[in-house]
Amino acid sequence: MSNEFNRIIFDAAHQAGHEAATKVVPEPMTVVGAKHIWHVPEGMCGFAWVAFKGNTSFGRWALKNKLARKAYSGGLHLWVSDYEQSYDRKSAYASAFAEVLRKHGVDAYADNRLD
Repeated sequence: MSNEFNRIIFDAAHQAGHEAATKVVPEPMTVVGAKHIWHVPEGMCGFAWVAFKGNTSFGRWALKNKLARKAYSGGLHLWVSDYEQSYDRKSAYASAFAEVLRKHGVDAYADNRLD
C-alpha cells in the first residue's frame, strides 16, 4: 500500500471511530468516598487502543508517522487519547477504527481496560 492509501485508510478509520464515540451515551456514575461524593457524567474511566502488526505497510507507515507505538506484547498500538477518561467512548472509537482497518485488509483488533 502506498503512503497516500495508508493515509486514506487512517482518515476513514479515524472518522468512523469519532462517529462511534460521539454516538455513545455513557451511563453516568456516582463515586462515594469517605468525605466526598463525585458525579462522573462520562461514566466509567478507562483506556482503549487498536492493535495491529508492525511488519505491514500500514504498520510501518503508522509507526513512521508517529500514529502508533510499539506494543509490549508485540506489534503496534494506536492509543485512543481523546474523549477524556470515558471508557465507553474510547472503546467505541477503537472498535470502529479496527473494523475499518480490517475492511481494508489490515489485521487489527480493539482492546481496552478499566482504570
